[in-house]
Amino acid sequence: MSNQTGKGLENITVASSSISSIVGTTLTYRGYKIEDLAQHASFEEVVYLLWYGSLPTAQELTQFNETLFNHSTLPNEILTLLNQFPTHANTMEVLRTCISALPIYLPKENDNLEHAFHIQAKISTLVAAMSRVRQGKEPLAPKKEYSYAKNFLYMLHGSTPTDLEEEAFNKALILHADHEFNASTFSSRVTVATLSDLYSGIVSAIGTLKGPLHGGANEQVMHMLNEIGKPNQVDTYLSHAFENKKKIMGIGHRVYKNGDPRAFILKEMSQKLTELTGHQDLFTISDAVEKIVEKEKGLKPNVDFYSASLYHALGIDTSLFTPIFAVSRTSGWTAHILEQYQNNRLIRPRAEYIGKTSETYVSLDER
Repeated sequence: MSNQTGKGLENITVASSSISSIVGTTLTYRGYKIEDLAQHASFEEVVYLLWYGSLPTAQELTQFNETLFNHSTLPNEILTLLNQFPTHANTMEVLRTCISALPIYLPKENDNLEHAFHIQAKISTLVAAMSRVRQGKEPLAPKKEYSYAKNFLYMLHGSTPTDLEEEAFNKALILHADHEFNASTFSSRVTVATLSDLYSGIVSAIGTLKGPLHGGANEQVMHMLNEIGKPNQVDTYLSHAFENKKKIMGIGHRVYKNGDPRAFILKEMSQKLTELTGHQDLFTISDAVEKIVEKEKGLKPNVDFYSASLYHALGIDTSLFTPIFAVSRTSGWTAHILEQYQNNRLIRPRAEYIGKTSETYVSLDER
């Protein structure tokens, strides 16, 4: 390949952005280190930061939270649609379909920021409702006094989460909110660069996130942990995986070579929650896998690895792991879509042709 191309666009800079940055093992949102935001901020503050470029004042945050809450109710038609899907349907396909249908039942506003509020507010309600409908339960409406993280867990389980559960989920939402030009973010920008609508950009992103090499990796991590089963089975499982060149999901990252900073934070929260909920084996297995793979392959966990045991300890079904990723990442997708609209140019790369040349047509009867 020529010097101007890279497989998977690796190491190719395709645009400028002021939303998030990855330098070495440092991830920042609008210049704020992810560790600082995860320690001190609410998810709502981070969404505001990503969309507007600065942290909100107390008054701005109050207004922002109120607007989010006012947009959080799902149209009755979407609830009807949810009840029509088979309970075994792929959750990302259900989510993709419902987000695609959403604007059909909403006022036809020509305001991208208004669309952003609609999607960010409703996607949390939608994923929780999807889960409850699949269990034969009635969906729950959010409570105005609850945070975004607390509301999701409440709407999912029907009970008020503990402070630690709310803290853990809030951190997870922040850590998944944005990650520079990842595959789903890039696909959303490609879509809206044609001047398609914001909903179409989010649907493109959800379809991209669905893949097991992107958002679906956290589900695969959970399947791996269940397959290992017990801490004393880690060595046997990994030896077999190495022999058969089986990919260990949640380990390694295209960008981070010395460790994903988000994984460090999620590991701490996973340890606390699994101990509290009696799922210590999950953390013990995860920790053992991390150490062995790093020793044998020199690879470290990414954000998907410890989110699996964390979500399980929060009582979240594995089928919801990737939709929850979408709940968080909608904030980043939306920020990038708004940025794309502000300084738009159709994204139309070229390909280096490597096929045959100088071919001559041969008539059908001579072939």
